[in-house]
Amino acid sequence: MNHPRIADLTVAEFKELLRETMTQSFAEALGDPDEGLELREDFAEELRRSLADVRTEGQTSSLTDVVGRLESNE
Repeated sequence: MNHPRIADLTVAEFKELLRETMTQSFAEALGDPDEGLELREDFAEELRRSLADVRTEGQTSSLTDVVGRLESNE
């Protein structure tokens, strides 16, 4: 099989190769800490309710707003 050499790649091809390699390396190193775990039914139900609330009410809060409310409650 004829494999291209790095020296034969264009700059764009080399950047893409680096991007793919780094993405794969990070994915392997970090992995998914929740892989293989099951979602508890009570938590799954809470997520479903939360999504339904957002769909019907159409309101979400920004992180800044949430942090501000938490800080004012301290």
